[in-house]
Amino acid sequence: MASANSTKISWRLQEFEAHSSSVSCLSLGQSSGRLLATGGEDCRVNIWAVSKANCIMSLTGHKSPVECVQFNMSEEQVVAGSQSGSIRVWDLEAAKILRTLMGHKANITSLGFHPYGEFLASSSMDTNIKLWDVRRKAYVFKYMGHTEAVRSLVFSPDGKWLASASDDCTIKLWDLNLGKTITEFKSHSGPVNILQFHPNEYLLASGSSDRTVKLWDLEKFTMIGSMEGNTSAVRCVSFSPDGTCLFSGGTDSLRVFGWEPDRCLDVVTVGWGKVSDLAVCNQQLIGVSHQLSSVSSYVVDLKRVKKSGGSVIKGIIQDYQPLTEPKEPKGAALRKSYDRPTTTCSSQRVKQRSDSERRSPEAQDRHLSDSSQGVGAFPAPPEDETILAIGRQLRDMTSLFPDKLQAPPLASSTPVQRVEPTVVSSSKHPAPSAGDPAAPRPPPAQPRVTTAKTKPLPKVILSSRNEPIGLNMDDYLLTSPNNRPGALSDDEVLSQMRKGHDTMCVMLSRRNMNLETVLGVWNRQGVKSAMDAAVSMNDLSIVVDLLNILNLQPSLWKLDVCTTVLPQVDKLLQSKYESYIQTGCTSLKLIMKHFWGLISDTLRATPSVGVDITREERHQKCRACCKQLKNLSNIVKNKATQVGRHGSTFIELQLLLAPLDDSL
Repeated sequence: MASANSTKISWRLQEFEAHSSSVSCLSLGQSSGRLLATGGEDCRVNIWAVSKANCIMSLTGHKSPVECVQFNMSEEQVVAGSQSGSIRVWDLEAAKILRTLMGHKANITSLGFHPYGEFLASSSMDTNIKLWDVRRKAYVFKYMGHTEAVRSLVFSPDGKWLASASDDCTIKLWDLNLGKTITEFKSHSGPVNILQFHPNEYLLASGSSDRTVKLWDLEKFTMIGSMEGNTSAVRCVSFSPDGTCLFSGGTDSLRVFGWEPDRCLDVVTVGWGKVSDLAVCNQQLIGVSHQLSSVSSYVVDLKRVKKSGGSVIKGIIQDYQPLTEPKEPKGAALRKSYDRPTTTCSSQRVKQRSDSERRSPEAQDRHLSDSSQGVGAFPAPPEDETILAIGRQLRDMTSLFPDKLQAPPLASSTPVQRVEPTVVSSSKHPAPSAGDPAAPRPPPAQPRVTTAKTKPLPKVILSSRNEPIGLNMDDYLLTSPNNRPGALSDDEVLSQMRKGHDTMCVMLSRRNMNLETVLGVWNRQGVKSAMDAAVSMNDLSIVVDLLNILNLQPSLWKLDVCTTVLPQVDKLLQSKYESYIQTGCTSLKLIMKHFWGLISDTLRATPSVGVDITREERHQKCRACCKQLKNLSNIVKNKATQVGRHGSTFIELQLLLAPLDDSL
């Protein structure tokens, strides 16, 4: 009950050492959201109750590192595929190997249990998909067609179809009865990492390394939505239990999407790094990730997440604008739904549990996770008292000046702009402006204020300025207080100055928290992930702070860092702040100096024979960088025509970018 009033949207639930060596894969039980399986290079599969510190059971049998792991629908079985291509199925009730399946000749890349029958689908680096009857040791069907590794396999809710996603950027839909492809989707421009069927309707969601989530109509076999805005590869997708929205998991962030029309409903920054799996239970979303030998779990409170309404991405749809009605009234209502069988051939397997059926202490411990469902959601940790105190100060200030003072955004980009003073003729004391935290008193009714307001602002705000832009500081000095009936006393002046100070502290405290988050990501996952986290915060000042560090250490730059930084350089070059422009120019110079040769040579190289995944990934990154550099070249050409101290900087950049005119 102590956390009932918590304002946290997301928090880390636990972090623990899961294996004696690196963790290579993990999976959540989708039915309960309370069971976790991990596979490691130590060749073991470990089973955990989410939020519990101790391992429920450790399953052995594989002779090579475990590459993929998955629960069945009832969470009574777990399957794991190894680096050698072997597959083992364990019965968790009896804690023993149920079946060993041999047939793949390379690493197992994905696994999926049939929702009703005793069937299992598997794929491998050999690009083949096999359908196994768990009751036998041989596969019953082999599906071929992908040209690269298959990363995700998922059965439709009615068990009639199998969908597969591959590094070849395609999605295939297979008819299990006919044993052939129904259709193929090719709209993604990068490897497709994850698939998820809608729980009720004929819809399929896909997440890709091209940073998009796409939605496919399985009646018309057409794409009905493409949701963009992700700052990193989409690693996980999950429909809400009622099917009204779609959750998308990327590096350190969760996005909530709606469709028909496409819109981003909410963005939640979560420190989970490269999330590997999602599950929804008790109005909470559980996300899990792994780093070296440790596993971390995170919770997002879905009651505090926006799951309907306007958009917050790219200005497609704003909250204050009504949603345009689709051509069909809530088109999904007219879409076909799955017909699930009323009885299944696995009725004996999905049996009612009783104490007599729990044949091992490990199995008894395993059911603790089931009983935890009745306890309720995971409680949020106690609030940070410092942030609570700042919040209370902010609420107190708002209550004192409800008409004038508004709470600053939690992640406000700096430099902070100040609000110009207002001419006041009344003897009453007006409230100070939240945008002007340093103002000790309101200005007197003087014509010079009007002059200051009408003075045009400079196009570029110099980094060397020593006074606020758009303000006349003389208006804020105490002048002949005895001769002015509306003048403030010294105590009142100090009081208002302190209130402005509190407002600035809120902004800077939030900025400091964001920087600490980025630093934590850097320490755990490196520069690229740190830059992705900074970009996801939608605060350009955080990006500038990080770039200023990277610009001093060129050795930290990598090609994948460039793909993240270049879109931000676009924003910096067009900023009105000189300090932002300088940072963007320095970053662009470094990229051209250290990476243009690599980009140009890679794009001009003749195609290789055979499949070279590393080469193709590098080629894709170079192509993206080249496209962005060409856009920046046009911006620099326009900026080079500016007069004054910035003209020479952009002219230098224009010369540096000249090779782009002759590029591919």
